[in-house]
Amino acid sequence: MSSQVVLATAGYDHTIRFWEATTGICYRTLQYSDSQVNKLEITTDKSLLAAAGNSHIRLYEVASGNSQHVADYDSHTGNVTAVGFQRDCKWMFSGSEDGTIKIWDLRAPGFQREYESRAPVNTVVLHPNSGELISGDQAGNIRVWDLAANACSCELVPEVGTAIRSISVALDSSHVIAANNAGVCYVWRMLRQSPTHFEPHHKLRAHAGKPILKCLLSPDARQLATAAADKTVKLWNMDGFTLDRTLTGHQRWVWDCVFSVDAAYLVSASSDCTARLWDLASGETIRLYAGHVKAIVCCALNDSALEGRDAE
Repeated sequence: MSSQVVLATAGYDHTIRFWEATTGICYRTLQYSDSQVNKLEITTDKSLLAAAGNSHIRLYEVASGNSQHVADYDSHTGNVTAVGFQRDCKWMFSGSEDGTIKIWDLRAPGFQREYESRAPVNTVVLHPNSGELISGDQAGNIRVWDLAANACSCELVPEVGTAIRSISVALDSSHVIAANNAGVCYVWRMLRQSPTHFEPHHKLRAHAGKPILKCLLSPDARQLATAAADKTVKLWNMDGFTLDRTLTGHQRWVWDCVFSVDAAYLVSASSDCTARLWDLASGETIRLYAGHVKAIVCCALNDSALEGRDAE
């Protein structure tokens, strides 16, 4: 991995830690004193890190010695469970247990738009076309929010009352995947001419009734990672939905995971207070990130300068 890698972890010990990905050395710790951190996201230009807590979002400078946040977004009234950026970093989106999805213009105060999900929101992702947000909530609803029409354009309820915990959209816009509390991933094909038309494709019973806390398609859309309460991360081949490998080593729930840009590595975050870097060719942990004293529930990685397989 190149030196341009930005890796951060956070959770219930009220700290955000930045790591040297290849050595496992923590080189910077930020205090997030008001709450736990639920989600982390790094801007595409690697300048800012968003940390979502209860009930605020804070932005920190990535390449800086400044330990204070540089922006604060306080309009949610419950845990912020999702945060992300539009590609050019002009705006940010968030979802919360307060039942709302908000859009924030980073150049202006306050939020510019709000959508009501009518149930605690667990996950929000931005469609690669930047024209739709897709949310999943505690009541089992998946909704597509058309940003041009400023309205909900599609609603899916795979299992009434079974919480949707995580949604992932392929970078090539070919598939949408939603993972739920019952260990199931629902897979839809997305028709290119109509981003709101979801064609049912597969129902993957991935974790035998255990909550899936994160589902994530690899950047090349060839693999699906599912992180779950059974302490494992599973890697599925999108061609046939066969199990490629099970990553074992974490001692408690695995809450989050993120692929390297070349899909050769995966970082995972767990309640066992560690994060791990996995070599996906071997299925082995090649780096353990230890230092947090409570559960790690989120990780963020921006390694867009990754070159070759030099992480060993």
